Amino acid sequence: MDIAAKIAELGLELPKPAAPVAAYVPAVEHGGMVYVSGQLPFRDGQVVTGRLGDDMDVPGGQDAAQRVALMLVAQIGQALGGDWARVERIVKLGVFVNSAPGFTDQAKVANGASELFEKLFGEVGRHARAAVGVAVLPLGAAVEADAIVAVRPA
Repeated sequence: MDIAAKIAELGLELPKPAAPVAAYVPAVEHGGMVYVSGQLPFRDGQVVTGRLGDDMDVPGGQDAAQRVALMLVAQIGQALGGDWARVERIVKLGVFVNSAPGFTDQAKVANGASELFEKLFGEVGRHARAAVGVAVLPLGAAVEADAIVAVRPA
């Protein structure tokens, strides 16, 4: 499974896995699963900020969600030593959307992440998901997402 090649074919770039900004680790592999901590979207080394329904529209939110999915992929790759072939299934994504009061299109925003996982991993990338609107996210990020991934033994 050449995820890096698929990312390049889509005209995207795999970011360097972000270092934790608090007291946690980016990913934990345990019991055949990789649990990836909440990740933020980056553009040109900066966190993509904004609030959906206020200063960001749905397409901008979908782009931020796609960027956060790329960071999740980078963290998964780092946790697996670059061996994405170990991925059996993307089990679940949790997508948190920085939302203005009254904004109700969190699911549309989260599709930016979900659709990228399916493009990269095929059927294995189809997953359960929560898309939740929140009042604020760390560093003013537009979107944050975490993931649970089933993996084969090394």
